[in-house]
Amino acid sequence: MLSAAQLRDFEENGFLVVENLIDKETVLDPLIAEYEELLRELRATWVAEGHLAPDAPAETFQDLIKSAYQAGLDYFQPMDISLPPGDIPPDLPFHAGPAVFRMMTDGHLLDCIQSIIGPEITSNPIQHVRLKPPSTMLDHDETRAHITATEWHQDRAVTLEEADRTRMVTCWLAITDATVENGCLQVVRGSHRGDMKPHCPVPQPAIPDDFIDRDAITPLPVKAGGGILFHPLTIHGSLINHTDDVRWSFDLRYNVTGDPTGRPFFPDFIARSDAAPASVLGDPDEWRRLWERTRATLSAQRQDVKIHRWSADAAPCA
Repeated sequence: MLSAAQLRDFEENGFLVVENLIDKETVLDPLIAEYEELLRELRATWVAEGHLAPDAPAETFQDLIKSAYQAGLDYFQPMDISLPPGDIPPDLPFHAGPAVFRMMTDGHLLDCIQSIIGPEITSNPIQHVRLKPPSTMLDHDETRAHITATEWHQDRAVTLEEADRTRMVTCWLAITDATVENGCLQVVRGSHRGDMKPHCPVPQPAIPDDFIDRDAITPLPVKAGGGILFHPLTIHGSLINHTDDVRWSFDLRYNVTGDPTGRPFFPDFIARSDAAPASVLGDPDEWRRLWERTRATLSAQRQDVKIHRWSADAAPCA
């Protein structure tokens, strides 16, 4: 559980850095191994289909990501832990592996979440992996938030309106060391005490610069296995990766069970409950099946999934 001093810091600043949030041997290392195996399987398919040269660098996980990006291959969606907006084909890839589930339901992580929102915890389906190559190798017009810098935004604002009163907390989890040089998270300290800001939807949902208090910007470096907990109204983004290595993190969210998730068409699950312990999902295979059933349903409906509320013609975006 978080200490009283940590909770005061969270309430005062709108965020809290927690080192060693997940255990290296039981959570972090298996997660890295699971992703490396997945990426090598993807590489084998790309090579077999002629999309990637057989001699493309592949010695390390970092090599695999860089080679895929340079070849113009989509490594992100097959490795992401959620579905995207837009049209959902029946075979659209995503990753819901057991090591990811173990990370999301880790006892120490949930202890920290419970300290903030209480013991009735739902795993919110707004969740993503971030694998960001060095900026020097990115295309000049690269704007995707999971590839390059993430613009200033509030997590409350990138849910649907149904979740405007949801009691929620975000966990930004570092899988590799996150530094100022490789594009760590940065926040606007104390911004959770303000209102929701307007967000312009193109090229990323982003708060216009006029709404950002530059004097309160705080970068938050954190070691691998550590994380940052923050309030859904805390303004945050990430920097550009100026190093030669890939920066890797996850965005995880949790809300009080029974509150709207902000993604009613995506599957949530109960991660912890004192009131109804039998309702807790403990089976990673069932979690994967929840997403598979959701994909099949959305594909059959043939309707674009819309996840944002903002219009490009709003006054602050002009």
